[in-house]
Amino acid sequence: MPFVLIHGAGFGASSWDELIPHLSAEALAVDLPGRGTRAGVELGTVTLADCAEAVREDVEAKDLRDVVLVGHSFAGVTVPRVLDLVPGRIRHVVLVSAVVPPDGSRVLDQIDPGVRDLVEQSIVGGVYQQTREGAAAMLCNDMDEATTASTLDRLADDSAALLSETVDLSGYRREIPRTYVHLTQDQCYVEELQQRSIALLRPEVIDLDTGHMAMISAPGKLAAVLNAIHG
Repeated sequence: MPFVLIHGAGFGASSWDELIPHLSAEALAVDLPGRGTRAGVELGTVTLADCAEAVREDVEAKDLRDVVLVGHSFAGVTVPRVLDLVPGRIRHVVLVSAVVPPDGSRVLDQIDPGVRDLVEQSIVGGVYQQTREGAAAMLCNDMDEATTASTLDRLADDSAALLSETVDLSGYRREIPRTYVHLTQDQCYVEELQQRSIALLRPEVIDLDTGHMAMISAPGKLAAVLNAIHG
């Protein structure tokens, strides 16, 4: 019963490096198109469907079954598409401070208008870029200096589709158990937005006292939650 780990925006599979040694079962960390093992893909062309297809490819290549599917942050809009592609292989879904806007909307529609303007200005040619300074403020508030530097060194450009494409959440209608890990110190996907996602999904909720990158800042704590779900 393996874990399959889907990273959030601006990162690749390496964002899970600190967590994986703490997990109680095999773990597959997927690189979405445009980074890591899929760095050859042109980011400006990547869609949400492409992201889900990458997960399907990796899961089927290893013939993984009874999967605990873990999605962090912007993976919240990729996970439902994965559920539609390989529903029979997924046993449980865990969403770690995951972005889940209303079905048929865009992620950009759900954020503060002032922030939205800044984000849209950061999108060029279908590619979204985060600055180290902005990422440090949003992602690293619970980290020491060395951990912050290690996290920021893993920042990557990303597909604007994660932000600007209309989301399809139909996969969440499937009767697959799900848990939302609510990060109480999160300064990226803040409390109000996490609560909106929780209200839409009506999952089991587990609180974790960390910032947004819990897999890096508190890997043991997040692993304990995941291992308990895995059973």
